[in-house]
Amino acid sequence: MKQIVGGTLGADPGRLQTNFVSDRPASWYAELYRRDGLKGGHVIMLGPGNETEARAALRAYPGGLQIGGGVNLENAPGWLEAGASHVIVTSWVFRDGGVDWARLSQLADAIGKARLVLDLSCRRRAEGYFVVTDRWQRFTDVAISQESLQKLAAWCAEFLVHAVDVEGLCRGIDQELVTSLGQWSPIPTTYAGGASSLADLEAVTRLGRGRIDLTIGSALDIFGGKGVRYEEVVAFNRGLA
Repeated sequence: MKQIVGGTLGADPGRLQTNFVSDRPASWYAELYRRDGLKGGHVIMLGPGNETEARAALRAYPGGLQIGGGVNLENAPGWLEAGASHVIVTSWVFRDGGVDWARLSQLADAIGKARLVLDLSCRRRAEGYFVVTDRWQRFTDVAISQESLQKLAAWCAEFLVHAVDVEGLCRGIDQELVTSLGQWSPIPTTYAGGASSLADLEAVTRLGRGRIDLTIGSALDIFGGKGVRYEEVVAFNRGLA
């Protein structure tokens, strides 16, 4: 299990920067989330060779975790059968600079939109935020906007949005992006990127109008961070229930 700096994720392994590499298996974290009733955690397979660990995590918390990384029409049903609540898809649907609507339709028909999460991880350009693919290095022409979110929401249950430019830096969330997601997204949405303190969790709740969830990674103590204690996050989450 790793915590990475998102902007360094690319084809060259030498460029990859990691904040933390755990000596615990993924199943340990899954069991922790299961104990505390935290649903919707993300198991992301960053490259080949992670399937065994991913399956172990799903067995530890069946129905409680979402899985992404190399998911496509052929393997999506198998990951759901293995215990994932949802599959997370990016590059298989967003390709050649845009949305492959035929592929998206096929996938939604095969597994049902209720179990599909679209990863709209994005980077900023002068005119706004655009979905990126291929390890977050390739820009598409798909802008994060009210119109695009409304259209894509017809095909999935949730959105996952990594703010790649601040991912893993622990320097604070992208408040502009969170605010926009809170205004525009018509379905459940999880934002990830830059969270460094419990104040960021409070800010996402406020700016996202109570409609945007937050993923905390590198700042969390169970991931080697010093900014946020896991017990504080659990308590905050229970206070919202």
